[in-house]
Amino acid sequence: MPPRLAANVLSNKKITGNVLSLMQSAERPFPHRRGLIIVATLATAYVASHFFRASNVTIGLDLMRDLAIGPEALGALTGAFFFGFAAMQIPCGFFFDRFGPRYTVVGMLIVASIGGAMFTLAPSWPVLLTGRVLMGAGCGVMLIGSMVVISRWFPPDRFSTLTAMVLSIGLLGNLAATTPLAWASQAVGWRPVFGAVVIFIALATVAIFLVVRDAPPGHPFLSRKVEPSGEMLNGFLEVLRNPRLKPILALNFCNYACTFTVQGLWGAAFLREVHGLSPIAAGNVLLCAVIAYQAGMLAFGPLDRRLDTRKGIAIGGTLVIVCLLAILALFSQPPAWLPVAVIIAMGFFSASSTMVMTHGRGIFPDRLIGRGIATMNTSVMLGVACMQTLSGIIIGAFEPLASGARTEDAYRALFGTLTLVLIAAVAIYSRSQDVRPSDEMKAAGR
Repeated sequence: MPPRLAANVLSNKKITGNVLSLMQSAERPFPHRRGLIIVATLATAYVASHFFRASNVTIGLDLMRDLAIGPEALGALTGAFFFGFAAMQIPCGFFFDRFGPRYTVVGMLIVASIGGAMFTLAPSWPVLLTGRVLMGAGCGVMLIGSMVVISRWFPPDRFSTLTAMVLSIGLLGNLAATTPLAWASQAVGWRPVFGAVVIFIALATVAIFLVVRDAPPGHPFLSRKVEPSGEMLNGFLEVLRNPRLKPILALNFCNYACTFTVQGLWGAAFLREVHGLSPIAAGNVLLCAVIAYQAGMLAFGPLDRRLDTRKGIAIGGTLVIVCLLAILALFSQPPAWLPVAVIIAMGFFSASSTMVMTHGRGIFPDRLIGRGIATMNTSVMLGVACMQTLSGIIIGAFEPLASGARTEDAYRALFGTLTLVLIAAVAIYSRSQDVRPSDEMKAAGR
């Protein structure tokens, strides 16, 4: 081959290689490794949110004794976190779409730190209540921020899996709020433990500011034209007018609210007062339930890609929870192993609630993703706040025993109410239109 021809061939091969390389780069526009680091950083900070929301189930009886409050006040105190959480969802949805997750999460975690400090140092119940509201308001951005980041750094069929990863890491806070919190509160008191968590939040805030970026290079969000306030409001109204949203909100409002009322407020008290478990033993049961929840996250997370449905998975998981709650409501004085097994199993199947959020995310375009997810999460946390407040009223309606403990009938009435609420929610949700991962990938041209 003549030298010039050989040179041309080599040059053409080089050009072809460069073109193929560019084509491969175009096919993989998202730098996944950096995205994983960002998501992992947000998930680590999310640990504090789960610790705060679940801590009252372990120290609830101690708070009632130390502050001389009844079950109604404890229910209000626990629900206050979720009212604060829910109140900030819509405003933060606007902030996410306007300013991006990085600045929004950092700003709200500062609020959470202030609330945590107030809760730790509170000399009275009103200050304690105010601190818990601020804790909820500040922590309310964590899951939405993670979801927005995931939706912009990864393809849509990975959303459920990565959201499950965030929740699984966040559940380490739930783990810390069970047996470790019971042990630590007996050893040094609950206030020093909460002080340590406040320091953790402050360090996590710095890490998020340094590591998190709103979107990968070249993403449309980075070159967006900032919407005026009027257009932002119109976008929110567009979210609310979406005809596919309402049936999804029904189950979103009730699913996590019912399971968390057991696992995040009354589960330990029920095991201690009705079945005679010690604080550490009840904490161990909740610890196992959280581990089961983490296992459920790993199981349910990728299931939508395998079964190509989200609605079916959400309905199936919720119906199992209905059966478990019905067992607690219908069986009087069962052996202790039965409610223990039910609460642990409920932990596993409650992970199906993430599929409802994934279903809801799929009905919104990217320009409305912050406001859309915020609306979904508002329904979740408002549902928890209402249900936990209602649960205190239900338990308090029954005359306590001479020892001050609540009766089994009080708890069975609560579990029966939760069962009926979930049945109604599933009936409404069953009319929703599924969002299949395969359809999303086709729409994205993948």
